[in-house]
Amino acid sequence: MTTTPSPVTIRATDGPGQPERTPQLESLYRQFESELLVPLWAEIGELMPAEPHSKAVPHLWRWRNLMPMAEQAGSLVPVGRGGERRAIALANPGLGGRPFATPTLWAAIQYLKPYEDAPVHRHSQNAFRFVVEGEGVWTVVDGDPVAMRRGDFLPQAGWHWHGHHNRSDRPMAWIDGLDIPFQHYTDATFFEFGTDDVGTREAPERSRSERLWAHPGLRPLTHLTPTPATPLLAYRWEYTDRALSDQLALEAEGCTATVEPGHAAVRYTNPTTGGDVLPTLRTEFHRLAPDTATAAVREVGSSVFQVFDGTGEVTVGEARWTVERGDLFVVPSWTPLSLATDTGLDLFRFSDTPVFERLHLDRTYQEGPHA
Repeated sequence: MTTTPSPVTIRATDGPGQPERTPQLESLYRQFESELLVPLWAEIGELMPAEPHSKAVPHLWRWRNLMPMAEQAGSLVPVGRGGERRAIALANPGLGGRPFATPTLWAAIQYLKPYEDAPVHRHSQNAFRFVVEGEGVWTVVDGDPVAMRRGDFLPQAGWHWHGHHNRSDRPMAWIDGLDIPFQHYTDATFFEFGTDDVGTREAPERSRSERLWAHPGLRPLTHLTPTPATPLLAYRWEYTDRALSDQLALEAEGCTATVEPGHAAVRYTNPTTGGDVLPTLRTEFHRLAPDTATAAVREVGSSVFQVFDGTGEVTVGEARWTVERGDLFVVPSWTPLSLATDTGLDLFRFSDTPVFERLHLDRTYQEGPHA
């Protein structure tokens, strides 16, 4: 089977260093196009700009607007084979209608009704779930049932069987984060259906992964081989909250410093390596004490934030929003971000930083004090 080559259009413009647009040059350009060739001098400004210019744009999604639509979807859209998940993806307005939050990150709100199951499947994409409110849903990963509660972070490495079931009489929603756009762009995706039955209905106090790996500072000698993704399936809110509170308390006592004055932060890590929990995704939690403002920072790579609690002002490039619990916003690559709060602000963050670090393309620049 033969395919018709996609047309090439040379978009050369006049400007410094550009050749004069003579009839002979135009004829040469048409020859280039017919052979699917593009001269670098005609495209260098777009292909090799002085700094990154992401097609993604800063954008904010309001939780108070998302939840009613998720609830309506719950009454109209079944969960089962074909749709697989009742997940509603954030579509960045700069990415042409694709269901991508950034060119590399996918984020969605997933909604499960009372006593409802989401069937088992697996995929090559790395994923996680973060719970901003509610409880009652259990995710079952390779047969290991893991409770999901407010503030919990639940990573899901690629190619592991998983399904969800809601044991409670109330619906529940959470956010999903995956590296779908990255794997889609690189033609690296795989997907496979599992059983319709999620399996075990038991509700243990702790999952098997927690019993083995959730002991701070302790590693089982039976599992010394490093793994590319974390084997721990749940990072509980009680430990995250305590770590952040202790950072701020020690700063107040003059014993240690935080990221910036009044800004505590933690990173979720793989206990077998100390590195990121997932090969392509970095996940963190940030807490700003009342009356705190951060300097504007630019980073290569993009990120998505969700407000866990509190209120504050977020500035991303030229956009500025007042945010509250549940709100989600995008920070495109090399776009300055600054935060400020009068009352205190808790933020969950995930980013594509590990990809750029492995390629030695990561770069960070602090612009200066918050305006």
